Amino acid sequence: PAYSFRGSKCPSEATCSPGPRYAIPSSVTKTGKHVAPSALVTARPKTKIQVTPGPSDYTTDRANKHVYYSAPVNSMASRPKDLKGFRTPGPGTYTLPRILGPHTAYTRAEPCYTLKGKSDYMSAFQDFAKTPGPAAFDKVEMDIYKNRAPKYTMGLKTKFLAKSMVPGPADYSPGKLSVIKTRDPAFSFGLRHSLYKASLVPETH
Repeated sequence: PAYSFRGSKCPSEATCSPGPRYAIPSSVTKTGKHVAPSALVTARPKTKIQVTPGPSDYTTDRANKHVYYSAPVNSMASRPKDLKGFRTPGPGTYTLPRILGPHTAYTRAEPCYTLKGKSDYMSAFQDFAKTPGPAAFDKVEMDIYKNRAPKYTMGLKTKFLAKSMVPGPADYSPGKLSVIKTRDPAFSFGLRHSLYKASLVPETH
């Protein structure tokens, strides 16, 4: 027998870990390097010089009436021009809301009902021969509007068996006793056969 020797397998990625020769700093954690908070000093940002308005740029004459007491003054303005197409509506243009009945504007309305005449189509008032007679109505049972009385059913009288007609011991079948008692071992005998014996071939004509 001959055997072939192979080189050792490379270590897997799951087992590759640094040994004792590596010195890991204490500031390195599983989430990254821990750095203490510190102030950062940088240069001052450059700003554009803007020309801001001075005190003389503001006018406060109109605000004096809100600060100091002054006499009432009316302002004179030109009269507006009349519009030729504008016409005021007359008294008949407006519609007052309803006061009586449902759906009133500011009052409480009572329930309203509408009475409609009964139609004579296919009714007894159109043809008096179609009016039902006394025999057209079924008889109403009293059990519907009164307490129902108890009801009984009358059947045939049953015949009693004689005292001598009782089953004997032979009328019962005890069945197999192996159900309630232990059973002795039983064996079945079959036909004798051989694996090397040819099967019986009947004689044919």
